[in-house]
Amino acid sequence: MVKKITTVVLFLIVFILFFSLQNIYSAECDDKTGNDRINCLDTLVKSGEQKVNSLESEKQLLDNKAYLTGLQIEETENKIESTQKELDILSTRIEGLDQSLDYLSKQLIQRIIEGYKKKPLTVFSLLLDSRGASDFLNQVKYLKTAQNNNQKLLYTVQETKTNYEEQKKIREEKKAELDQLEKQLISQKDQLDYLIAQKAVIIKDTQNDNVRYKQLLQQALAEYQAVKQAIATGSKIGPVKKGDPIALVGNSGYPGCSTGAHLHFEIQQNNSWANPENYLSSKSVDDEQNSGTNNIGGGSWDWPLSDPIIVTQRYGTTPWSWRYKYSGGIHTGVDMVSNGSAVIRAPSDGTLYSSSQSCGGSSNINIKYIDHGNGLISYYLHVQ
Repeated sequence: MVKKITTVVLFLIVFILFFSLQNIYSAECDDKTGNDRINCLDTLVKSGEQKVNSLESEKQLLDNKAYLTGLQIEETENKIESTQKELDILSTRIEGLDQSLDYLSKQLIQRIIEGYKKKPLTVFSLLLDSRGASDFLNQVKYLKTAQNNNQKLLYTVQETKTNYEEQKKIREEKKAELDQLEKQLISQKDQLDYLIAQKAVIIKDTQNDNVRYKQLLQQALAEYQAVKQAIATGSKIGPVKKGDPIALVGNSGYPGCSTGAHLHFEIQQNNSWANPENYLSSKSVDDEQNSGTNNIGGGSWDWPLSDPIIVTQRYGTTPWSWRYKYSGGIHTGVDMVSNGSAVIRAPSDGTLYSSSQSCGGSSNINIKYIDHGNGLISYYLHVQ
């Protein structure tokens, strides 16, 4: 079981790492600026992920990732600022167009009303009302000018309305863009916090010692190899129903591939890792990894342990998953303990198997697993 990190110690480590970060990242991209520097660091990080073979290279990789994320945060903040300015300009423009449209519409309506009040004008009526040929021509010219002006006003109103609607559409697009950028910024800041905390965890767990670092990697690899071997050599026990007891929580595998009494609950679908949380029913548990109580689960399976349950490490990328190089840095199961009972129960029907494998050369790890059919297998590690 992954031990809970002392809050004060972790805080001090994170504090020191954060304020020394810019002095310890790789300087290979310092001669570049803007996107060129970001692209350079991105390439450096990707190549570094393939070359991690020591504690120092692991820390260097995290430093580069953190520095890259910091540059990405700066870039996103600049985009947010420029997008907000564009929105302000658009809002001012739309307000002006709204006022113009209101004024022009009133003018057009007034002319239409005035046109209805006047009697219809025809060439014959103009001839009768004119005092001569010159007067007749002037009235015809005036009438034509008035009609042209009305047409121009109508065109201006229509053009202004079209422009108004287009600017509103652009503003909505910019609002959506700003919303996405703000979400991106939150995600990037969370990523930076995670990277700084992860480095603190690595330094604490390894005592900043490369030998200890190698030992922890070997422990994780030994556990993985034991699971692979278990499926090939497991002994069939027989059918089990949901809720049947199948084992007791233990610490088998210590010290080769276990750090304390806990249940490592893992699921594979067609020989590929699957998130156990998607199979377990929703339950409020003590989420030690995230320091709080959270609802975990989205399926219909019972939990293998009884309440109260403490989840010490979840599936996926975690502060401790740097150990799992074989899975690309993914913790492939859910680690948990129960303060109520050590009994492990089948979460769903299936056929139970048992296996005991050498783990790390100095100990044996006991594994139970249930074949649920259709390529779905659940594993229970470190049992008594």
